[in-house]
Amino acid sequence: MMSKIAVFLAPGFEEIEALTSVDYLRRAGQEVVTVSVPDVDSSEITSVVQGAHGISVVTDQVLKDFADESEESLPDAVFFPGGLPGATNLAACEYLIDLIQFMEESGKLVAAMCASPAIVLSKSGVLAGRKWTCYPKMNENLAEYCSSAEKAAELMKGSSVVEDVPFVFDRNVLTGRGPGTAEQFAMEFVRILAGEATAKSVHDGSCQR
Repeated sequence: MMSKIAVFLAPGFEEIEALTSVDYLRRAGQEVVTVSVPDVDSSEITSVVQGAHGISVVTDQVLKDFADESEESLPDAVFFPGGLPGATNLAACEYLIDLIQFMEESGKLVAAMCASPAIVLSKSGVLAGRKWTCYPKMNENLAEYCSSAEKAAELMKGSSVVEDVPFVFDRNVLTGRGPGTAEQFAMEFVRILAGEATAKSVHDGSCQR
């Protein structure tokens, strides 16, 4: 069964995290759409997004076009790679925060890794009552990301951080730790959406460890 996954790239995104998942999901026969998100200080609409390490990617869609299309139907999964200021740019987009909430309410898969679980997902409230992981120590700044300590306590009620693991999958939310865990995270993404047999085929076919 083919799923549609939207991957959101904002200036300063972590390239290895974004493209490893895009690559493995496409190897698994999934429909992956990359979507450009503007810099927080810019209204420029462009499909070219530069990553945190100077690698530019041409996305399949710009955010406005994706938003217009998704009014009819939500994708099966969304993914927010980390990187700075990429995660900060994503979190500043209120449309994306609303989208995350709609996805969660619909039982669809929400995925994020590195800085994005702490900076983006925390703001949406979808981590409440869930186990999750992120780049080390970023969970210590939730008051900043959620605008206040009181708001962070409300949005993150009942959540718990799991440290020193490549990823955590709790119900329909998948979170990952950082660039060095991109392959393991991406393969869990594949397993969730495409199943064990397809995940094994991708694993063996790409000569993974």
